Parts: sequence; C-alpha cells; structure tokens
Amino acid sequence: MTELKRLITFSVVLLLLLAFPLLSDRFYVQFVSKILIMAIFAGSLNLLVGYTGLVSLGHAAFFGIAGYILALYSPHTGAAGFWSSLFLSVSGAAVLALLIGTLVLRTSGIFFIMATLAFAEMLFFLFHDTSVAGGSDGIYIQARPVLSMAGWQPLDLADYVHFYYLVLFFALSLAALVRALLRSPFGHVIIGIRLNEQRMGSLGFDTFRYKLVCFVIAGALAGLAGYLSAVQFGVVNPEMLGWHLSGSVLMMVILGGMGTLMGPVLGAFSLMMLEDVFQSVTKHWQLLTGMVVILVALYLPRGLAALLPKWVAGDRRCTSSAARSPNRADQTNV
Repeated sequence: MTELKRLITFSVVLLLLLAFPLLSDRFYVQFVSKILIMAIFAGSLNLLVGYTGLVSLGHAAFFGIAGYILALYSPHTGAAGFWSSLFLSVSGAAVLALLIGTLVLRTSGIFFIMATLAFAEMLFFLFHDTSVAGGSDGIYIQARPVLSMAGWQPLDLADYVHFYYLVLFFALSLAALVRALLRSPFGHVIIGIRLNEQRMGSLGFDTFRYKLVCFVIAGALAGLAGYLSAVQFGVVNPEMLGWHLSGSVLMMVILGGMGTLMGPVLGAFSLMMLEDVFQSVTKHWQLLTGMVVILVALYLPRGLAALLPKWVAGDRRCTSSAARSPNRADQTNV
C-alpha cells in the first residue's frame, strides 16, 4: 500500500512539474529552474552531511569550479558542445574533490569543517585576486552550450522552457541515483560510518576510502549543479566559490531535513521562497530569514521533512536498517 501511495504521489508531482512551464510565465519558470539547481546542489551536500556525517563549509568550491571550467572551455565566439563541456566540468569538480578529500578526510569534527572552508577560500581568492579568470568581475559565457546528438538538437538551452526540462531531468536522475546508492551495500556502509565509524572500522571496512569515494561523488554532483547554474545565467564569478554559498546550501539541508531524500528539495524551495518574499518586504531580509531558520531548528530539529509522512519524505529508513544490521553491507570493497 505504501508503494502504491508513493507511486501515485510521484506521478502527480511529476505531471505538475512537466505542465508547469505551460501554465506559468518566464520569470517563474526560470525561478523554479534555479530552485531545482540549488536542490541538486543541496542534495550533493546532504550526501555528506546527512548520510556520512561530514559537515563541509567548502562545498561551493566544487560548484564554482565546474562553472569556471565551462566558461574557460567555451570559445569567445560560438558555443561549446554540451556533452564535452559537461564531462569536463563534472570531471574537474570530481578531481578537485579527490585532491581536497585526500587531505581533509584525515581530520574530523571542527578541524574537518575548517579544512574544507580553508581550501574553498584559497580557491575563492585565487580567482578573485588574480587575472586567471576575469578577477572579481568573473567571465561571461557568450553562448549557451549546444546539445546535439548525431546532428539532431533536441533542446535549445537558450530557451528557458527547454532548459527547465533539462534541469528537471537531472534533478530526477539525481534523486534516483541517491536512492539507489543508499539502498546499495555502499550506502549502508557510509550510513554505518556516520553512526559509528570505529565499529565499522573494527568490522574490516576501510572507512577512509569509503568517505573519500562519497566525498568525490558529492563533489561531482555539486559540479553538475554549478555547470547548470553557469548555463542558466551565462556568467561565473568568484562568489560561486565563496563561503556564503556554502553556508546557504548547508542551511537548505538543515532547513529541509538532513538524511532525507526530500529534505534538500524542501530546503531549497523554502529558503529561496523566503528570501524572495522577505526581499520585497524589507532590506533587512537576512534577519527575517535567519529567524525562520532558527525557529525551524528549534521546533523541527529534523527539518521540514518531518512534517511529511516517511514514505513521502524518504526518511531515514536506510539509516535505521543500517543501525539494526550494519553487516548487511557485507564486505563490499571500494
């Protein structure tokens, strides 16, 4: 019965999302596209914070570097190829995550948080204070990448409706990927690491290697979000690497609900809607937004996803099953 409810709910939501561009104007379609991109970004961080127990304040580094790779790869006249630029951007973010993760994962707790922040800030000032990629002004992308398959161009990324459907496809694909990952033996291991890393190590699991793989996957997914953001706005700048963005996406995860599949979506939607509404009311909109986040943290410590049924929110079912039987992960090696 639960599976039937989930299927019906998913079908209704999917139909609404597919019909949304036909029922709304340009501004709202672009705004929802931005929300979906940030949901992808928040989902990548949730993989670290919510499921592996790694709180990062430098996650924007992977978001921003992917955007910069697209901008540097794009020709000054004409457009880059979608598939090649996407591959380079996501791969670049994954390689950066591998390099940073190899170093920062040797720390834990507050030291891990500060180490991730330090690496992100080094990248921020590298792009901000030098002429490597336009300095503080950033780089403009003259033309959107061309998405073609064997000479056929199914989508025009300069068209806001086509771009919306592309982002929706990636958001749904990410949700399916994360769901499958968490239900796999690998997913049970990383959840077990969050619950009790010492115990998982005593069972023979190489916890450092598992955390590193998870860190790289999260970095690659953040790179995907950064690539889509650069395509949407046609410009990249050092703010995409800054700690403000890392803090904002962390708030989305906390607001929506850590360790839930729907949490990042709810967090991204709620925070961006709050910002949009409060900005129209007062210039002190950050104060009002902060108050709402504090109230949610106090009275809904599990986030907004706690208001939804578990079968909708994708609550910590995998976490609880891993807690009851960590040996379900078998002896999977990465």
